[in-house]
Amino acid sequence: MFLVISSSLHPNSRSRILARACTEQLQEIGREVTLFDLAIKILPACDGASAYADANVKELSGLIHAAEGIFVASPVYNYDVNAAVKNAVELTGRAWTGKVVSLMLAAGGQGSYMSAMGLANSLMLDFRCIIVPRFIYATGDAFEGDGLADEEIQGRVTTLVSETMKLADALNRTL
Repeated sequence: MFLVISSSLHPNSRSRILARACTEQLQEIGREVTLFDLAIKILPACDGASAYADANVKELSGLIHAAEGIFVASPVYNYDVNAAVKNAVELTGRAWTGKVVSLMLAAGGQGSYMSAMGLANSLMLDFRCIIVPRFIYATGDAFEGDGLADEEIQGRVTTLVSETMKLADALNRTL
C-alpha cells in the first residue's frame, strides 16, 4: 500500500491537488493507495504526552508503518513545509523508520525551491528514510481551479510515482 499525505489545512489547497493527482496516478496503474488528508483527519498538536493516544494519530501511524512508500504533499509557508506535516511527523515518529518518501510542494513563487530540504533532512537523519531524489515543486500557474493546468507538472507526478514505486518495490523485495 502506498500512502499519500495531504498536509494542507486550506480548503482550496494546491498541494491537495498534487496529492489527488498522485493518488489517481497510483490507482490508474493498479496500486493500492490510501489518501490521508490532514484537513479532514485532524491531528492534535504534539504535546509529547497524551496526543499520541488520539485515534487519528494512531490511524496515521499505522498507515505509515504499513506503507511501502509515502508521498507527502505540502504547501510552502515561510520557506518551509507547513506546520501540519511537521506535527504529523512528530506525532508518528518511529513509524517513518526506513520508509521511502517522496515530496510534493505547492508554493507561491520560485524563491522557496529548496524548502523541502528541512523535512527531507529530518526524515533521513532521524528515521533513516530513503528520500526519493526527485520532488515536485509547483507554483500557482501550474493550477487551474481544482486541477493541474500544467502538463509538465502532471508529467512530473507520473515520473515521481514511477520512481517511487521502483525504489519501494526494490527495497521491499529485499527485506
